[in-house]
Amino acid sequence: MNLARRMIRARWAYWFLLPAYFFFIVFTLFPIVQGIGYSFYDVKLTGKEFVGLEHYVKLFRDETFWKALTNTVMIVVGVVPVVLVVSIMVAVVVFPLNKALQSVFRVSFYLPVVASGVVLSMVWLWIYNPTFGLLNYVIGLFGFEPVAWLGTPGRAIVSIMIVVVTLVLGQPIILFLAALGGIPEDLYEAAMIDGAGGRQRFFRITLPLLKPTTLFVAVTQTMAVFQVFVVILLLTNGGPNNATQTIVYRIYQTAFDFFNFGYASALAVVMLIIVSAITWIKFRLLGQDTDF
Repeated sequence: MNLARRMIRARWAYWFLLPAYFFFIVFTLFPIVQGIGYSFYDVKLTGKEFVGLEHYVKLFRDETFWKALTNTVMIVVGVVPVVLVVSIMVAVVVFPLNKALQSVFRVSFYLPVVASGVVLSMVWLWIYNPTFGLLNYVIGLFGFEPVAWLGTPGRAIVSIMIVVVTLVLGQPIILFLAALGGIPEDLYEAAMIDGAGGRQRFFRITLPLLKPTTLFVAVTQTMAVFQVFVVILLLTNGGPNNATQTIVYRIYQTAFDFFNFGYASALAVVMLIIVSAITWIKFRLLGQDTDF
């Protein structure tokens, strides 16, 4: 009864939220439900046939899927901690500067976020070019031979990680700069009076108070990196020898190259479960003593 009264009292708020709910239901919730349904069917351009759990059984026997999952986890594990550490360090260095310099750095770091992923991927494709790429030119100045950065499995996945870091680094830096602005100066002054050095202030005050932002960044960046696609499509097409194959690229390939929409839906459902599980674990491990 109390819930009904609160809803009636806040009815105008629900009217303002209605457009957002509409777009969420039509463009997010409905496709998710439809994709889950399609995962139980053999969906072709000519029609669909119910196959039950056949796609999921096939999925767990699919070596390419396990390779894609392994590569995706490697990219997440390699990118997210680096993004967290580098973004905190950059934010701590930039925050004491004056407002004008802060604005310059904010724009500089955030520019790759708002720029097209296609454009940035093409820039990195030129940088990694084995014949006339910038990176090989630089290492050639020091007497090293040209390297096929995207041509061997080990180098290719590391090269992809570097590209992804540069693409997603800007937003965490902006968030940590905002979070640093919310830490009261009185805490630092009191710590300095007690004789705490810069390192102690950082680890005893700054890092603990950045925990909610760190959790948010860790979760959102994990979800973003799990969905890396444009970089793979334009730089490697999942090669060489599936060394950079990821789950999202595998879903795209299955659906739009092989036209197996049912199996692609099953892959998407499994990815949804994996990302949800990782997000829940992060909330359990990092979400204690925060506002989340």
